[in-house]
Amino acid sequence: MGIVEHLKHVLLDLRAGWVMWILLGLSVASILLIAERAIFFRSLRDDVRGLARELDRLLRSGSYREAVERMSRSPSPEAAAVLAGLRNADLGPASAEKAIGGALALERARMERGLAFLGTLGNNAPFIGLLGTVIGIIEAFEVLGRPEGAAAAGGALAPQAIMSSIAEALVATAVGLFVAIPAVAAFNYFQRRISTILSGSEALTSVLLAHLNAEEPLVAPRPAPAAPLEVT
Repeated sequence: MGIVEHLKHVLLDLRAGWVMWILLGLSVASILLIAERAIFFRSLRDDVRGLARELDRLLRSGSYREAVERMSRSPSPEAAAVLAGLRNADLGPASAEKAIGGALALERARMERGLAFLGTLGNNAPFIGLLGTVIGIIEAFEVLGRPEGAAAAGGALAPQAIMSSIAEALVATAVGLFVAIPAVAAFNYFQRRISTILSGSEALTSVLLAHLNAEEPLVAPRPAPAAPLEVT
């Protein structure tokens, strides 16, 4: 028995039912993850423009303590980045900027949790469904290739039975697409939300860094060289 024949018997023994169960499990996991991420991103919402105006007002008045308290009350990642900068403001603008970068990296990792699964599922669920379809088609042609199937080929019911088997096999591809499409849509939506949040973080932290840089001591200009004395 050749390797192709052996693999054919393995696929026929497995049948395509296990593929459907895998897709069903992946679909449930995808729906739960999408719901969890949607609730998570909803909990991060805040008025970033209002935060920027309030932060600018507090910094202009020198109320750093009040600014820290206001940013602490906000659930948004933008406020978390500013808060990290405010807590390191006494070390200078460079240290505050480093702290902001670290806070944004942590917030981004928190926002991207689970999105790799959605992206992988969206890319590979159609292929899993296609595998089930291929197994079903192999099974249909295997039945047709048997002696009893060939003997019944002259009957009117044989083509209908084969077409029915192929139609059932194509259901796996349809289910794979049904699982993949919501995963891809959710993945793209959440990535867009992350980009929007990071843009808002950059705008909000720029307000803080502008104030910190403005408060740096100015470098005194060098005195102009004295004019040479004229000898009379």
